[in-house]
Amino acid sequence: MKIKKSTATFLLLAMANLVVAFVSFFVLPPKFFYDAATIAYDKGNEIGYLGSYPLTILFYKISGLRYLPFPVVGLIQFPILMYVLYKIGIPETFEKINVKNILVYMGILMIAIFISMPSKEFLTFLYVVPIVLMCKNDQVSLQKTIIVTVLMLLFFGAVYRPYYAFMPIIGGGMYAISLISFKNKTVKTIFYGLLIAVFLSFSHGVIKGKYLSEISRNVVNDGRMGSADANSIIISPVKTDTWYGEAIGIFYGFFTVNVPVNGLKHLFSPQIIVFIIWQLLLFYILLVRFAKCLKERIRYSKELLVLLVIFSFFIVQGMFEPDLGTAVRHKIGIFPLIYFALYYESFRKELQ
Repeated sequence: MKIKKSTATFLLLAMANLVVAFVSFFVLPPKFFYDAATIAYDKGNEIGYLGSYPLTILFYKISGLRYLPFPVVGLIQFPILMYVLYKIGIPETFEKINVKNILVYMGILMIAIFISMPSKEFLTFLYVVPIVLMCKNDQVSLQKTIIVTVLMLLFFGAVYRPYYAFMPIIGGGMYAISLISFKNKTVKTIFYGLLIAVFLSFSHGVIKGKYLSEISRNVVNDGRMGSADANSIIISPVKTDTWYGEAIGIFYGFFTVNVPVNGLKHLFSPQIIVFIIWQLLLFYILLVRFAKCLKERIRYSKELLVLLVIFSFFIVQGMFEPDLGTAVRHKIGIFPLIYFALYYESFRKELQ
């Protein structure tokens, strides 16, 4: 049986990065394993049924994965995620060297690095897969896909990561804004999405007394200032304890996380430069695809839904992400959505 070049390329990448998933434990610095150690050893007895750490710890205990060496965990988890991508589909030109494919090749490498250990992203990755499968299935209506996606995000926000609950609000608001006829629709839709995020943070500040970035990014970074692990932390140029400071902080966080040209100052940290280049190219390509789907919203209705979810996630990252490394790791958690958004034309051909 003859294997397609695209399939062979995918399998070779998977096998090569399986080795990366195994050896990562032996070559990566200790800071890469802080979360993994918390999940596996649970020294703070955080296990429970509500919250990302408690539920992840519970999963790894029930599955028995917490009792295995991290390299073995990588050997188990990475093939599962590659199988998921394989089932989503392999683009027919996956073997060709172009920017889009290179971004995915790098994405697979980052999956091997970030999910080669106990990880919250492993669960997030698997959780968002049904959204992609619904979008690929012509038998599932657009209305049902939207309803299930919104409910999934709200549920995930309620029990796992609270900021996911903001995504349907931001995404829905962006869609409503996009219905208005104006120039530069794509950029303005994202701009108004950011304004919705600012409004949500203001609302939280009025009700709880503190803005969202104060209780998330600032709390994490305040304790890391000046440490060796703080070389890529995100610090707003203005204090976020005022309404205008919070607004500036959210916009600054969004651009730092998704268009991180200011991160090019880390010239002597090649791993950060690689992340920055990956994010810049990824954001640009997704922005072009977002513009296309907005113009042809009826033809690309499900694709538009996925891109609204992705960009609402990018906007939410502007409020919560403490540093560039964490931002990239969290993007790996929604990689199935990114993978689908990059290759939706190819997947459409498969269905025809």
